[in-house]
Amino acid sequence: MKTLLALCLVLALAAPAAASQLVDVSIVSRDSRQTLAAHHHKGKTYVAGQPGEYYAVRVANKSGKRLLIVISVDGVNAITGQTAATEQSGYVLESGARTEITGWRKSTEEVAGFYFTRLPDSYAARTDRPANVGVIGVATFREYEEPRPVAIAPQPSSRDEAAQAVERNRAAAGADERPAPSAGAAPSSAMSPVPPPLQKQAEKLGTGHGTRESSPITYTTFRRAGNRPDEETAIFYDSYDNLVASGVITRRPPPPPPDPRPFPQDFVPDPRR
Repeated sequence: MKTLLALCLVLALAAPAAASQLVDVSIVSRDSRQTLAAHHHKGKTYVAGQPGEYYAVRVANKSGKRLLIVISVDGVNAITGQTAATEQSGYVLESGARTEITGWRKSTEEVAGFYFTRLPDSYAARTDRPANVGVIGVATFREYEEPRPVAIAPQPSSRDEAAQAVERNRAAAGADERPAPSAGAAPSSAMSPVPPPLQKQAEKLGTGHGTRESSPITYTTFRRAGNRPDEETAIFYDSYDNLVASGVITRRPPPPPPDPRPFPQDFVPDPRR
């Protein structure tokens, strides 16, 4: 089965948005070259994007072996353009490699850049698939390995089994009885605080089909160890204001003004003319 091999780039290390056993996944602003801050809320990971901002999906292979990663943006496979499924084509990362997926694959030489945009302008919406706009997914597969021959240990003799049975009976006879654990304390009847009402959200962000740019790759072969991904990573995104409105980000209040000073200046200034 043919899959695509990404050109592996050597990148500066940064805190990933989503870390797992096999890969680290981050979303990087290509305008500022900064990794977008990850916000964790109710078991999900979010990043805040800005309309018009080009971004990349940075993936680092933490394992000691080759991996296949299938990239989904807004529910669309970033290589084939199909509605995403984990059994579709992906990129192969060598052991310890790090790379950035910068756009929709147009050929073995070019991609159309990922950028944050209004939902109606997103590639998914413009191809009549807006239902999953706002999430980036990475499905990771290990490579199949031929099983190694297993040495069979010798079976114990009947005399050894009898001796072990005697020891087990002695241990059981000398075991102390332990009292059953007492019931836990009754749950508190205090009511949980009621969260503030959520604010009204503006139109959500999607990912657009940007300008074409060079991104050469080559074909390779890869046999998956199984039909199901060994790991799945999901990073949700929206505008900063929408993430605040939905309660994902807590907006910090502005600092209080400084206290007035009785003697703010040492000398008398000239009056206005």
